[in-house]
Amino acid sequence: MEQEKPVYRRVLLKLSGEALSGEKGTGLDFSVMKEVCLSVKNCLNMGVQVGIVVGGGNFWRGVKNGEGKMERSRADRMGMLATVMNALALSDVFEQNGVDARVMTAVSMQGFGEALSRDQAVRYLEAGKVVIFGCGTGNPYFTTDTAGVLRALEIEADVILLAKNIDGVYSADPRKDPMAVKYETITYDDVLAKHLAVMDTAATSMAMENKLPVEVFALKQPENIVQVVCGKKIGTSVIL
Repeated sequence: MEQEKPVYRRVLLKLSGEALSGEKGTGLDFSVMKEVCLSVKNCLNMGVQVGIVVGGGNFWRGVKNGEGKMERSRADRMGMLATVMNALALSDVFEQNGVDARVMTAVSMQGFGEALSRDQAVRYLEAGKVVIFGCGTGNPYFTTDTAGVLRALEIEADVILLAKNIDGVYSADPRKDPMAVKYETITYDDVLAKHLAVMDTAATSMAMENKLPVEVFALKQPENIVQVVCGKKIGTSVIL
């Protein structure tokens, strides 16, 4: 049987914090994280360079948890700290499984991660290391979706792999609407016009403006990461 070959050279994997918590919904599920890291390792073994942006919703979601109770920018900065917790945990699991990983933070956090440097990140990627980007964009009022697009553009990734708790883009929330239809392919224009929950509007507009494709798929089967990297149509492709 012929070995599968990747269709991408460099990818940005966007992981939600909730995805790292498995069925629990909060905290960390290290068995899930190990499966994710092993799938990424398989991609590395095929010569694919992988950067990761991780969310923090499994610990704290600023706009939700702090709404009406905290000043927004402080709540968002707590969310940035949550992403660093996830980045450190992920890097540890990578190291345990023989993968060299580096944590870079958009806010200076000496002792927790390296200060974000686009050039250094690219050097790490080219050396076969995984780079995990923490702290989102480093600014309040921006989501980690926007951070994912921003980092993908900075490292010149070929695609964003958007691993979610749902297996693609639907016409409505399939958990609430049994008539919701899953799209195999959808354009950015339709995503924006139909207000579909792929990424937030700022992230979607930035990706569209810069002609950056997005592959949306379920992380429930972490091997999907390898399948998508090899060009398999599993979830939904968001294109121009």
